[in-house]
Amino acid sequence: MNLKRMYLDYFKSLGHVEIPSAPIVPENDPSVLFNTAGMQPLIPYLMGEEHPYGKRLCDSQKCVRLTDLESIGDKTHHTFFEMLGNWSLGDYFKNESILYSFNFLTKVLNIPIERLAITVFEGDDKIPRDLVSAKRWEELGIPKERIAYLGREDNFWIAGESGPCGGDTEIFYFRSDDEIPTLFDPKDERWVEIWNNVFMEYYQDKDGSVRELKNKNVDTGMGLERTIAILEGKTDNYLTSIWANLLKTLEEITNLSYEGHEKSFRIIMDHIRTAVFIAADPAGIKPSNTDQGYILRRLIRRAIRHARKLNIDISSNWEEKLASVIILEYQDSYHELRDNKDIVLEVLANEKIKFNRTLERGLKEFDKVAKNLKSIDGDTAFHLYDTYGFPIELTEEMASELNLTVDIEGFHKRFSEHQEKSRTASIGKFKGGLSGNGIIETKYHTATHLLNAALKIVVGSDVHQKGSNITEERLRFDFSCDHKLSDEEKKKVEEIVNNWIQEDLPVKKISMAKDEAIKSGAECMFIDKYPDIVTVYQIGDVSKELCGGPHVNSTKELGKFKIIKEEASSSGVRRIKAILE
Repeated sequence: MNLKRMYLDYFKSLGHVEIPSAPIVPENDPSVLFNTAGMQPLIPYLMGEEHPYGKRLCDSQKCVRLTDLESIGDKTHHTFFEMLGNWSLGDYFKNESILYSFNFLTKVLNIPIERLAITVFEGDDKIPRDLVSAKRWEELGIPKERIAYLGREDNFWIAGESGPCGGDTEIFYFRSDDEIPTLFDPKDERWVEIWNNVFMEYYQDKDGSVRELKNKNVDTGMGLERTIAILEGKTDNYLTSIWANLLKTLEEITNLSYEGHEKSFRIIMDHIRTAVFIAADPAGIKPSNTDQGYILRRLIRRAIRHARKLNIDISSNWEEKLASVIILEYQDSYHELRDNKDIVLEVLANEKIKFNRTLERGLKEFDKVAKNLKSIDGDTAFHLYDTYGFPIELTEEMASELNLTVDIEGFHKRFSEHQEKSRTASIGKFKGGLSGNGIIETKYHTATHLLNAALKIVVGSDVHQKGSNITEERLRFDFSCDHKLSDEEKKKVEEIVNNWIQEDLPVKKISMAKDEAIKSGAECMFIDKYPDIVTVYQIGDVSKELCGGPHVNSTKELGKFKIIKEEASSSGVRRIKAILE
């Protein structure tokens, strides 16, 4: 079953325009490392900007979520997944959205209505109970006993601390052969959420006050992997058709059956798939000790640890075999996998080699500490895990050979502390939202366009943007360049940008066909992520770029531009950090 195609074709028949998936690594959004939901790349349009494709949109968005990373290995969690979504930007609202979802589930997918249950927002002292959604579900045949009212924690969405917000209605499926209960209990784990329709009808200010929005939006999300599992009658997501070829290949590599080795199989399949998509992303992420590179490194190394548990010869090309299966299966939908196949395989192989060296150092470290101990304490066991990638099982096995005991309880205590720190950090780093689009960030967005144009004049016309990151404090701009900029070059770039700022150049927003925009000389970082109709920002006669915005109205709003650092980012790529004073 091609659920993705069925979903997109259904919503296209209802006047929605299919838009391409945005890259996994978001542009100009410092609040997250990866796109975690289909709505994230659409934030400017949910805030009120006009989308070049109109008011009805649908897509399948590549997503990476890390808040459940330690849960990978169970039946249902995935680091990378595809999110099916449809949007109404100030067009239809609750009644139509609920009808569309209901008809797709019951008439296109033929899911029996008796297996469906619903939650809606129960309301609070600021926003009333969502009786409109509840009534609509009842009209469509969902009995009152199958509709539950839940609070903000479960059925409410807001973009950051303030911004567009509203209640949502979630659709649940009874995934069990047990008799279906008459009364829906949202805490009953046999009911699995499959679809979420968010109704953005309010705006919450930072002081907590709420007002009704003039233009109301709908944002929906359906997890492809979870829904496929339901439709194929599987309680284990990794036994669906999505994973069949990869699972078969891993069984051939290991000469082992999935049954009895489920956890390691799931972790290897999930982490290699995620690593392939991150490494293939146009942002050019490589394994490192910071940000997206750290996550990529962690995923690959965790997959290697579990490959060792399955007695895979780590020096063999096992990771290439698995990656090739993934690339083959997804390259028609996401052709960056085909285009960057060699890069992906090189990233995986190089990190494998580096980690094998680390493991060798870890073995030496173990021998050193074991000579002086009668038992391996929890701190030492965790140090071997955290620094050298030793799974606790390997430490236990090696200790047993030397008649040493291992403080397993102490290890798990340290591990739990580490998990809690990682979880807390993830909540802060990956919560996303609209906070990255304030006045200062808007100025920096425009400044990157001027910087890009100035670099083309000073360094050469073959300079192209390779990445950017914007915070309230500074802009960071990566660009193709084969040499360190001289002081004279940096000074010249600053002068050009500041001259343009002083000229008070107008910033114009134009919608046009993508082909026409490229022919006109518009600069673009990730051309394939853009739809056929694009938004172009033109700054006087000095800059023209495809961009989602937001931007200032004229350059004089920017202040004074100053380069604070210029350094290497990676081979053939330089990085500038600059501020506006």
